[in-house]
Amino acid sequence: MSRLFRIKPLSMLSQEAGEQGEHTLKRSLGAMNLITLGIGAVIGAGIFVLTGQAAAKYAGPAVALSFVLAGITCAFAGLCYAEFASIIPIAGSAYTYGYATLGELVAWIIGWDLVLEYAFGAATVASGWSGYFNSLLQQYHIYIPPQLTTTTGNVLVFYKDQWTPLMTLPPGVDASGLQHATGICNLIAVAIVMVITTILVIGIKESANFNSAIVVVKLGIVGVFLAIGGYFLFRHPEVAKANWHPFIPPSDGHGNFGWGGIPRGAARIFFAYIGFDAVSTAAQEAKKPQRDMPIGILGSLAVCTVLYIMVSTVLTGLVPYSTLNVGAPVAVGIDATGVSWGATMVKIGAVFGLATVMLVMLLGQTRVFYSMSKDGLLWKWASAIHPKFRTPWITTIVFGVFAAIMPAFLPIDNLADLVNIGTLLAFMIVCAGVWILRVRHPDLKRPFKTPFVPLVPILGILSAGYLMTQLAFITWAVMIGWLLFGLLIYFGYSVKHSKVQALPVAAEGD
Repeated sequence: MSRLFRIKPLSMLSQEAGEQGEHTLKRSLGAMNLITLGIGAVIGAGIFVLTGQAAAKYAGPAVALSFVLAGITCAFAGLCYAEFASIIPIAGSAYTYGYATLGELVAWIIGWDLVLEYAFGAATVASGWSGYFNSLLQQYHIYIPPQLTTTTGNVLVFYKDQWTPLMTLPPGVDASGLQHATGICNLIAVAIVMVITTILVIGIKESANFNSAIVVVKLGIVGVFLAIGGYFLFRHPEVAKANWHPFIPPSDGHGNFGWGGIPRGAARIFFAYIGFDAVSTAAQEAKKPQRDMPIGILGSLAVCTVLYIMVSTVLTGLVPYSTLNVGAPVAVGIDATGVSWGATMVKIGAVFGLATVMLVMLLGQTRVFYSMSKDGLLWKWASAIHPKFRTPWITTIVFGVFAAIMPAFLPIDNLADLVNIGTLLAFMIVCAGVWILRVRHPDLKRPFKTPFVPLVPILGILSAGYLMTQLAFITWAVMIGWLLFGLLIYFGYSVKHSKVQALPVAAEGD
């Protein structure tokens, strides 16, 4: 039994970090690439979709406090991630950190959990991207056959020159006289995932440059929203006063709204924060990882937390929070200002923004599988490097196809919560790992040191664990089922091919 918890020696990790050649990942990312990589994942679904849903269903205008709570939890975990990334600058994120401190079985669990986080998350974002892109096309009277723009069985109606889901019609509108269409598959979602997959196969530097360019665009769009919305509220303070009152709506008796709604909202917007975790998966492709990884992780986290708080505050000031449970809440908010071109710009920003979220999620997923394969825990094809592009091309294509199929045919209503619980579990393991490594190797060279250990790791574990308890039971059930399925692979394949299991027992203490 003890063999299942054998750790991966730090000497082996250091050797892997120093490997070079055509069969290794190419180090081509600087600090700014890493910061924009994190912002690329974080500024997307959170601002353009989840902010409105969390306000409408859980926290009201106090969703800004939900972002504060989620940001604090991320700060604890981010400090721990930064220390690990400076010590162990190789691909794999929480999986690699868990392997070095908590043992192989825990590392497998978190690696398999990250599949849930990244691949399923990319599929969810693809659905959101499809909605914004199709809405933008229809605004200019460009119509894709509606049966190919939504998931199987979803009913659309033609209302006000746009195909829109039947369930989103305003109260009192009679749908019987409207043209109907039933979804076959979401071809738009398939197409965008395939485009992103192709970019990732071509190369990490090209992917990072593509991401950095789009990050500039969507930060500009967010800035436009804040400027237009902020100016409108300055000119019409009575609107903000009415919409922000009460700032913390009374509880509905089911744990939503009131003070209890703030942590529930925080647990559900955590999807918005997985970007800085994805930064750590690119450690093996950073030029100077010991210096740049902490900058990338903490820099992207700080920028995005401030933007989330500002956007959620302005958004709930522009319109009543109860109207924001829609697919494009920021567009609803800017429509209220009467600035007609604003909604178009927001949709363009969402199209670009959600594309970079998919890019970083699929990037993170493939790098985790690459690391697991290199360790012998997964099949060799998962770590095969393209001789020209120097990317893990087979696993990138496999997960690109996987991520494309799900939003094409399946309605994935609760997928964001599954991504949230996976992310929070990863945070807990990383925080515990930093504490354990301080005890086992107190003299280890640490280019970046998490302050106030063990206080910060303990607070990270407790805050992430608390937010996990705010998620629905079905989310826990699906995650446990997913992990049990993964354990079948571990005991059926991984233990027999693990490189760490093949090491002499003495090597474990390196």
